Amino acid sequence: MSVSRQKKVYLPTATRKNQYITIGFPLTDEYLNAYSDLESCYDSFSKIVYQLAEKHELYNVHVVATDKLPMVRFHTEAYCLNSNEQLRFFYNPAHHEANRLHSIAGFRARKLRIVFLATGNDIRNNAANFHSKIQQFTADLTPLLPVKDVPIKVRDHQHISYDFFAKAKGLKETYGYKLRAVDSRYQRRHCNLPENVSTLNYVTINIPVDRRIKKQLLANDTVDFGSVYQTVYDKFIQATNSKQLNRVAMVANGKLPLVRNSKYEQLSSTDEFQMIGFDPHAQSPAPIGHWDSNKLVDVFRFVIVAGKSDETDEGYGRFMNQVEDALRVFTQEFDIDKEHVDVILRFHQHISYKAQ
Repeated sequence: MSVSRQKKVYLPTATRKNQYITIGFPLTDEYLNAYSDLESCYDSFSKIVYQLAEKHELYNVHVVATDKLPMVRFHTEAYCLNSNEQLRFFYNPAHHEANRLHSIAGFRARKLRIVFLATGNDIRNNAANFHSKIQQFTADLTPLLPVKDVPIKVRDHQHISYDFFAKAKGLKETYGYKLRAVDSRYQRRHCNLPENVSTLNYVTINIPVDRRIKKQLLANDTVDFGSVYQTVYDKFIQATNSKQLNRVAMVANGKLPLVRNSKYEQLSSTDEFQMIGFDPHAQSPAPIGHWDSNKLVDVFRFVIVAGKSDETDEGYGRFMNQVEDALRVFTQEFDIDKEHVDVILRFHQHISYKAQ
């Protein structure tokens, strides 16, 4: 592969792009005392948010007062589904708009959060402009709040997703991505960020555990799945190590991996989320494995985190080529129906900072 091609990763033209930005702050007693009750607090806040959103041409905006974590995926129809810990948004950025308050009667949230879903047709190229709108929105929102000096946290989430076996399904056409770092992309487009910005770049991989894989891995009387998970984990570590990828994790306990920068955040898992913590500056972190030997999961979930050494001036194209090479080695070990089973890769790019 030429040097120029190593700087890019060639992904299916059907690759999906998503972006959503959240801003949030603690719901303190001082803030709440400005209102007669919870409902009027939430209602007043949401009205201010929707009016400002219209002013700044932000058309898919949600006020969240449930302390549930937003999760965003592409879908041809718009849905918002709740679990105990998640608020799952499914939508098509090209078509769907919404303003909605998410609250629970009588429930006092720890934080008030606004979720801005990107809209339009060219999400990645317009990401800096979208972020600039949120910055302007935040600056206008602050003086309208009943409490001064509210500590607002901004989190920008972007990901692209695609089926690793798209070519086996006849989708041959590809497009080259350099996958530049978010702060570099924003700087080129005159979107200014504070100095202290936390960044995290990583890949998640989902491999469905269908009948063919079960037949390959399991004996008919298997009740302890620990040895099965250990075998899969060992093969994954071997494949990633062969491509110099050492910030890796496997989750097979029914939970969704939630990746965080362990340098800045204290990590604790929940009923729905398996926290995965890596410090991108650490040179040789130990691989992570979480599984439940007593149950067979529907999906093997894997995480590969980019370190500082994986970030180049051109972007994360080389890193993604390493990820794809490792996955080719890894998936050859399993009986996967490539023409029908989707193995979804998502390349995530996150930044977060305190609004000034």
